[in-house]
Amino acid sequence: MFLEKAEGIPSPEYQSMHPWEAYFKDLMVDYNQCIEEGKDVAKYEALFRDVAALPDGREKHDLADVLYRITAEAPQCEGYAYEEPSMLAEIKECAEGADYAPAPLDAAYEDRLRGAWYGRLCGCLLGKPVEGISTKELQEFLRRTDNFPMKRYIVKSDCTPDAVKDIWFPIAQRAYDDGIIDGMPTDDDVNYIALGYFILSRGGKNFTPDTVANIWVQMQSKNAYCTAERAAYRNFVNGFRPPESAKFQNPYREWIGAQIRGDFFGWVTPGEPEKAAEFAWRDACISHIKNGIYGEMWVSAMLAAAGAGKGIEESIKVGLSCIPQKSRLHEAITKVIERFHSGMSADEFFADFHTRWNDRNNHHWCHTISNAEIVAAALLWGGMDYGKTVCLAVQQGFDTDCNGATAGSVLGMILGAERIPAEWKDKIGGKLHTDMYGYETLSVEEMVAKSMEVAKAIRA
Repeated sequence: MFLEKAEGIPSPEYQSMHPWEAYFKDLMVDYNQCIEEGKDVAKYEALFRDVAALPDGREKHDLADVLYRITAEAPQCEGYAYEEPSMLAEIKECAEGADYAPAPLDAAYEDRLRGAWYGRLCGCLLGKPVEGISTKELQEFLRRTDNFPMKRYIVKSDCTPDAVKDIWFPIAQRAYDDGIIDGMPTDDDVNYIALGYFILSRGGKNFTPDTVANIWVQMQSKNAYCTAERAAYRNFVNGFRPPESAKFQNPYREWIGAQIRGDFFGWVTPGEPEKAAEFAWRDACISHIKNGIYGEMWVSAMLAAAGAGKGIEESIKVGLSCIPQKSRLHEAITKVIERFHSGMSADEFFADFHTRWNDRNNHHWCHTISNAEIVAAALLWGGMDYGKTVCLAVQQGFDTDCNGATAGSVLGMILGAERIPAEWKDKIGGKLHTDMYGYETLSVEEMVAKSMEVAKAIRA
């Protein structure tokens, strides 16, 4: 025979496995996540550290499986201060609830919808070149290019040798030509909004978490997904269905991934925040739990309020009314609002923020709550000025493109497209690029029209 018999049990190349698909590579993230959830696992910290320090290989993989079983079955610590369910019915029982009437799907709403599309794309474009750079390095780069406080896009002519020296992140590779670019570049923050359209247009208002999972697998490769989404995608193809797909060996289950996916559900439900939040839950629960889910519900409900003409603070509070009152996210955003009303300046707020969250820690850098605080603060201190708002969101570092996109989406919905300055809108040339099979380039105006169609269809 031309095939020789294999000796022993074959093994993968553990070193080449991507961390987002290999639980054993991010064990300390999972340990910290468990501690924040209030699980009684502190006694295992040394064991987690010892296993995490092992070289990648079968032994580390197998020991990590044991640690996962221990943490998955760990009881809640006595006296844990928060009440954070992941199932929709229980979330509703723990939330204040919002009472609004559907808003007219008229010309004013269409302009707000267009504003949300452009607001999100432009905010994402602003933050994309510096995603992953530390706050210190980001702000130093901005100072070297006469762009701090931030006031404009980062372009290739900024990236002189003097400007980028000592800055580790290759900003120049992601900066844009100084003129209009050929559409908003591919980005997961953009992909998910387009996917939201397909979820509702194909699945209708009764779509399920399984609908979302199936569309993910059908429309994009795994490389389009990151962190919690990549772990969930791995789980889908290995036979896990929602909501179990969010839980199994997913250290990133409260990270920002779901929070950046909820915009479309809020865009097409103006005046119906609870419907927006429920749509967001169906989407989020396939990859996230607890505050990871609440982040998407908060954004979606906030946008539904903004779509009905509500202002910034009221929209933020409507979003909060749809998530558990005793959750860490609710507490954090409530404190942002309180500090805004205390007379604290934006500089003072963010100085305090950076003492509480460490952008050198991946878990802090990409967590739902840290980034939600940035979004809420940028909206409040931005003073209804689109440029100031998205720049405040981006110049703080952390997940820059996500926060610029979300803050821009909310304010774009409140302002409408006509009130977003051309200096921001014109840059993207009226189109966007995605990773979706067969839909690699989309027209913004066509997507606005299609969004209107979806809003009318699910209202019927």
